[in-house]
Amino acid sequence: MVAPAPDAVIVTERLTKRYDGADFLAVDQLDLRVGAGEIFGLLGPNGAGKTTTAGMLTTRVVPSEGHAWVAGVDVVAHPARAKQFLGVVSQSNTLDRQLTTWENLYFHGRLFGMRARDSRLRADELLERFQLAKWGGASVYALSGGMAQRLMVARSIFHRPAVLFLDEPTAGLDPQSRLALWQILRELNAEGQTILLTTHYMEEAEHLCARVAIMDHGRILALDSPENLKRSTGIDTIVTLKVDGDLDALAKNLLDQVRGATHVRRIDQGLELHVAGGDHLLARVIAAAEASGASVQDLAVTEPSLETVFINLTGKELRD
Repeated sequence: MVAPAPDAVIVTERLTKRYDGADFLAVDQLDLRVGAGEIFGLLGPNGAGKTTTAGMLTTRVVPSEGHAWVAGVDVVAHPARAKQFLGVVSQSNTLDRQLTTWENLYFHGRLFGMRARDSRLRADELLERFQLAKWGGASVYALSGGMAQRLMVARSIFHRPAVLFLDEPTAGLDPQSRLALWQILRELNAEGQTILLTTHYMEEAEHLCARVAIMDHGRILALDSPENLKRSTGIDTIVTLKVDGDLDALAKNLLDQVRGATHVRRIDQGLELHVAGGDHLLARVIAAAEASGASVQDLAVTEPSLETVFINLTGKELRD
């Protein structure tokens, strides 16, 4: 066992989890380093091992093998001490229904050993910051989904943790609430807060994370910045076609006639074509469709995304 790197806030070494009765590893020999001040994302489909990884790092899940440190503290050997450095926002609403909005914050501070006066001031400060002040005396039942999520984030940073863990933080939120939470996370990170989030939303990982680890079946398949990961595909353009006609014939013609075409795959009612370079792209795509007798109903041109990376690595979509 090696000591955690001094500049890393999260370190894992061969971290592994096998659940009783399961014939697979939920997390398989995970080696990970997250630096101070990063927003780091674990991206992958449901069942990839993201939540289990976060659970082990936050002491809620006991590893089967391996080691993990947060802020230099061994989370298995010293879970109570490690919790002093952790802020956690889980997928489910964990607010105390018997307490008001303000009390959910105040008593969190008291639980972490803050003096009553300091906890009161911190609760007032965070309610203002997260635009919840007028709801301070209200039951948490009165909060919308987005407001409840903001309150959980406020509570998680109440004791100024070294790392903030967010497990699928915007699942179930409407687009406006999602964007508002993204802005809060950017502001916290700008102040130096280290954040690790799990998500299956590509857009979320691309917009927030300095680095992303793409996970599937408990393993990290790729780890880099979103831009570097997208460049690693070797693809410049993705053309999506919705067509009526023989898709097999069209797929063959696209690969034969479109310069730079590297891959074509079926999607709902059409095809997705991956292209590296290539000039006169749309004209060649239309010509290939006409040559195969297909009628193009819709055509869209986009850049590669993190889902493109995932598909190239696994052959399946993130939502599969």
